[in-house]
Amino acid sequence: MPSRILIADDEPLFRTTTAKLLEQAGYECECVADADAAMAKLRAESFDLVLSDLNMPGNFQLELLRDQHENRRGVPIVVVTGVPSLPTAIDSIRLGIADYLLKPVKLDDLLVSVRRALAGASRDRTAAPPQRDRTELARLFPRLIGASPPMLELYEALDRIAATNTNVLITGESGTGKEVVAEALHEHSHRSGGPFQIIDCTAVPESLFEAMLFGHKKGAFTGAVADSEGLLKQCDGGTAFFDELGELPLPLQAKLLRAVQQQTFTPVGSQKTVSVDTRFVCATNRDLAAEVDAGRFRQDLYYRLGVIHVELPPLRERGDDVHLLADRFLEELKPKDSPVRGFSEAAAAVLKRYRWPGNIRELRNVIERSVVLARGELIEPQDFPEDVRTAAATDPPADASPRAAGADGAVTKRVPAPEGSHDSDGGGPAGVRLTLSPDLPRNEAMRLAENQYLVHLLREHGGNVSAAAQRAGLSRQGLHKIIKQHDIDVAQFRR
Repeated sequence: MPSRILIADDEPLFRTTTAKLLEQAGYECECVADADAAMAKLRAESFDLVLSDLNMPGNFQLELLRDQHENRRGVPIVVVTGVPSLPTAIDSIRLGIADYLLKPVKLDDLLVSVRRALAGASRDRTAAPPQRDRTELARLFPRLIGASPPMLELYEALDRIAATNTNVLITGESGTGKEVVAEALHEHSHRSGGPFQIIDCTAVPESLFEAMLFGHKKGAFTGAVADSEGLLKQCDGGTAFFDELGELPLPLQAKLLRAVQQQTFTPVGSQKTVSVDTRFVCATNRDLAAEVDAGRFRQDLYYRLGVIHVELPPLRERGDDVHLLADRFLEELKPKDSPVRGFSEAAAAVLKRYRWPGNIRELRNVIERSVVLARGELIEPQDFPEDVRTAAATDPPADASPRAAGADGAVTKRVPAPEGSHDSDGGGPAGVRLTLSPDLPRNEAMRLAENQYLVHLLREHGGNVSAAAQRAGLSRQGLHKIIKQHDIDVAQFRR
């Protein structure tokens, strides 16, 4: 039986032309002109795929996509739009679309997208993960250490994502373990028997990247003394992990787009197209949405690779996970004859209070150093680097109130200002001084202090949320949430 495709578009020429082309390729097509008719068809008949416009009657608020998502009909949707925008693309992705294509779309690209969406839907139906409680989910990912609420949510998301063939974008601060998460996702997927290929976008010079990625023929350029199949071919049947994707130069982004979109590429110096079956998982600590706005990252590639977005929590937001990780690193790093068996209460308190700007990577380095310097069976605070001890002694823990009692009884907290700022007296680096009345209730005082700090950050950075987030030690998305909670209009600070 041929797969049945429902085409929903208010352009008559697009409907008839697309239906004819898909029917010639062996599919059975039905056409409707608006979202209401599409939803009625989906309720009354069985379809294998929906090919939908966004900007059509009844779907200006993505009603068709929301209806499919909320009713969980399991029919994949491929969006084809002539009016692309970042907000609608992000909303569409969150609603679970299979692909996002821009008009005019080439027939080859459309057919590749349709085939992949149908194949992915088939895999999703046969490989749907069983329902598991969160304790069981944690055991499924033994390389990921943590029992905090953010980590339990991550396990649950990875369990669902692994069963699909969808491309994944992993973001988070440096040192949060993006590569480990990507490998765990691969090991838990149906591709676990295939290769996991790490492609570091910062490690290969731009002039050599195309040949390294797609391969080359002998004699294609100076130094090409033999044929090379390239990194993408090496991960055929497995997962390609692009680390630091945000560093990929624009010319190479265009070449990668075709490989992601069609699962084909042409080696340097060759006329023959090579096909692969590869899942793309990418990682970056950059805000790719902001990079798209700035013209440094291709919008279409962002849509392709960010179908599912996983943001890793920073270590400072993971509570007692820091102790679980410290214990694991201690066991891994201490020599067999080492007398060290744990941490003193004072050392554990330092680990908990420190903000860990370098996240898990920094914690591992600190533990490795402390194991060497420890004088007895327990690691003590003096075995930690001085900057860790100092910061832990002066900064509040992650769940503490950002305040301290002033001499006048008011609540005062000195918050570091952005680099380059100075006090009005011409002295050293400035800070924003938050002074609150002692008569305020604690929760109100905390909220007001946070509001003042946000205003200060945004003013100093000219409304640049990414720069403000970096200074505050938060992710851009995390700072956005806090700004929204305080109902602050960022536009008023832009210069």
